[in-house]
Amino acid sequence: MGTRGIAGLVLLCAALGGFAAPVSARAKAPRSTTDDIRQALLNLPYYSVFDFLSFKYDKGTVDLMGYAYAPTLKSDAERALKRVAGVDVVNDQVEELTLSTNDDNLRWQTYYAIYRDPFLLRYAPGRGVLWGNRHPFAAGTLFRLGTTHFPGTEPVGDYPIHIIVNGGHITLLGVVDSESDKTAAGMEAQLMPGSFGVVNELVVGRP
Repeated sequence: MGTRGIAGLVLLCAALGGFAAPVSARAKAPRSTTDDIRQALLNLPYYSVFDFLSFKYDKGTVDLMGYAYAPTLKSDAERALKRVAGVDVVNDQVEELTLSTNDDNLRWQTYYAIYRDPFLLRYAPGRGVLWGNRHPFAAGTLFRLGTTHFPGTEPVGDYPIHIIVNGGHITLLGVVDSESDKTAAGMEAQLMPGSFGVVNELVVGRP
């Protein structure tokens, strides 16, 4: 190989190395405290469609908000966050929902009505529509999109539509793909016998 060929090969290798370095750097980028907080909440074993958690992190302090139906979810979430590196204080404002046979009936009736509705079937468990891959959130996105619950915080959950029932009142929280989906879910909830009202706080996001 001549001098020109060798020089050209060296330049090509240098150019390829220049392109590869940023990709490698991005791949090895350390996880942030916010990432670890999000993962800790998603890993809670009893976090279900009937609960809702949202958080805000700032300089070592986590404001944790939402609703807990599972009896130990509030304390388990606080305990999990205190183990996250970079978290010094957890301000736990999660509201524990009261236990009630009527509320339990409403939860399951609403769940089956929404997640078995043919129009909303793609949101059902196992269909792949999770917040983590279809609706990535930045902090405060849910607030900017129009919900009045927990402004300025980031929601965390594996269910597109969370169903919160408290004293016969139904609140829908989460993210759907269109206004028609939001309307359909709200109409299913409004048909529930024994309900004292429905607040539809579903946000229309973009997959």
